[in-house]
Amino acid sequence: MSSSFARAIATVGGYTMISRVLGFVRDMLQAAVLGAGPESDAFLVAFKLPNFFRRLFGEGAFNAAFVPVFAGILATDGQRRAVIFAEQAMAVLLAALILFLGLAEGGMRYLTMAMAPGFIGDPERFELTVYLSRITFPYLLLVSLASLQSGVLNSLDRYAAAAATPILLNLCMIAAMLGLVPILGARGLDGVAEALAWGVVASGVAQFLWLAYACRAAGAPLRLPVPRLTPDVKKLLKLLLPGVLGAGIIHVNVMIDMMIASLLPAGAVTHLYYADRIAQLPLGVVGAAIATALLPLLSRQIRQGEAEAAHGSQNRALEYGLMFTLPATAALIALADPIMLVLFARGAFSLADAAETARVLQAFALGLPAYVLVKGLTPGFFAREDTRTPVRFAAICLVGNLVFNLGLMPWLGAAGVALATSLSSWLNVGLLASTLHRRGLLSFDARLRRRAPRLLVASLVMAGAIFALLPWLSPILQPGHLWRYPVFAGLCVGGAVLFFAVGHALGGVNLRDIKALRRRG
Repeated sequence: MSSSFARAIATVGGYTMISRVLGFVRDMLQAAVLGAGPESDAFLVAFKLPNFFRRLFGEGAFNAAFVPVFAGILATDGQRRAVIFAEQAMAVLLAALILFLGLAEGGMRYLTMAMAPGFIGDPERFELTVYLSRITFPYLLLVSLASLQSGVLNSLDRYAAAAATPILLNLCMIAAMLGLVPILGARGLDGVAEALAWGVVASGVAQFLWLAYACRAAGAPLRLPVPRLTPDVKKLLKLLLPGVLGAGIIHVNVMIDMMIASLLPAGAVTHLYYADRIAQLPLGVVGAAIATALLPLLSRQIRQGEAEAAHGSQNRALEYGLMFTLPATAALIALADPIMLVLFARGAFSLADAAETARVLQAFALGLPAYVLVKGLTPGFFAREDTRTPVRFAAICLVGNLVFNLGLMPWLGAAGVALATSLSSWLNVGLLASTLHRRGLLSFDARLRRRAPRLLVASLVMAGAIFALLPWLSPILQPGHLWRYPVFAGLCVGGAVLFFAVGHALGGVNLRDIKALRRRG
């Protein structure tokens, strides 16, 4: 179990890493051509709108309800019966999304007012946001269907195709910047933003077609029947409703951040976006990989009565999460300024933008272990078809995030918004872990209790070494210096080597575990 689980995490994480690297290329190009002004803010709001609902309908509540039901049918009735259920679920999802898409397109001005109230006082930025949002919103329909296809493939232990899908988003947006920006950008930054919006839609088409082919190759082609409320679909909807509320509350936190940021001076939305993109690297590579691999695994183990195996899977998920996120947190805090200077300080993205984005990144980084631990804890509820309990905790965290935002934003600006997100995520970890423990569904085994504090010490040693070197290296890391790229790369690689060396010496990291994560076959 442990070896196959590690390989699943490695498969998802490996492809996600490729996607994140391409994402950095995309972000660097985007920052250079669009900067951090009102046009950038408008595009990012238009990009976040369909992604908010994607996480709600696709990756969030729908998959949390769909995967356990699909995996259960797969385990008891076989693949053919499970595929029929997936087709029925896809038909109902598509019908609901078409209706929602029509309503959203018609009411986009009101939706934009709700999501970015600070833009109302800036008519040009507001109108551009509405226009771009109408272009990007169909992405929601396409990527939500792709998410269902991913759930089918993951449940069949076919992780590679689904994990590679986000690569297509980055490739399409890079292609849009290289191909469309020279054409549409002739009329200014508004045209650059429009080119990026069309790239988003193209990526949705590419992802859907790619996964449709992958499902067919896996022996699970998904046809589209007439939508019907079959018993299995009714069971799905029964699980879905509280999940929608829970996922909605969780992702409303993100929208609250954007709404509050829209009230700050122009550029705040962009600073939050680029800082979050950097912070999302370990979350996407490790957190999403753990959640993707853990949910179907736990669902099968629980359905088959393998309580001890489920306990071991949960502990290894938390251990792997901490092994990567503790050093990532320390590194992002220590390297925040160099990261922004090297990656983004060029073209329309100024040194002042880089400095402010670095402050926001440090605030996001404080919550990084919490973001990943939530990904490792929530499958403990979803795999047992309990989508209600996380709703209560998500509601508490929503209130907490709002309170933290209102208290911190006036003093810290965009960094206060990021810090509020981190604090509310730690609150969520405490609620989820304590409840699972109280129910007898979570206890930290000896291996996790022994390794976790040693991982923390190794991370602090690495951060201390980086902070000690920065005063000497900062002049080299400034824009335009010939050696800034190799010096920055050396800091990153040296920090990673130091962490693993200290961690191995202390007994927090076992190199055999790293080798197990690297093995795919």
